[in-house]
Amino acid sequence: MIDHFRMFAAYNGWANDRIYAAAEVLGDEGRRRPTGAAFGTLHATLNHLLATDRIWMKRFTGKGEAPGTLDAILYEDFTELRAARVAEDRRLAAWIDGLGPDDLAGVFTYTPISIPKPITQALSPCLTHLFNHQTHHRGQCHMILTSLGQPSVVLDLVFFLRSRAA
Repeated sequence: MIDHFRMFAAYNGWANDRIYAAAEVLGDEGRRRPTGAAFGTLHATLNHLLATDRIWMKRFTGKGEAPGTLDAILYEDFTELRAARVAEDRRLAAWIDGLGPDDLAGVFTYTPISIPKPITQALSPCLTHLFNHQTHHRGQCHMILTSLGQPSVVLDLVFFLRSRAA
């Protein structure tokens, strides 16, 4: 199971890098153009993904900075946002590398932002949620990019796996 999560951590970093490369081409005006997406703009959606990863990592590890809202704009500057995304992807991958079977089989307790009441859950399904959440919102980023005239970004997991094997 740990190899499964290591694969997703590597995929996550790869896919985020591809989205950020495509977003860079838009310039600040394009990234901040209202699109009707869940968080309004590409810039806000990218911030949401970083914010939620930091929230989950704080829950998992008890360490790091975590915003108190899901729509927090952590970085106004795109270059800083991108550097923070790379650092968070590396942090997540390193943490997963340090997990063992007992960790994955264990539970943890946290207090959600939306429900201020402690919840205890199994770690493994919550890790799956973290990666699924990333995929969901990267799909929104993809939609925003294509709606603004950018070429489609290939984000398929099988494409990632084939590119690593090559």
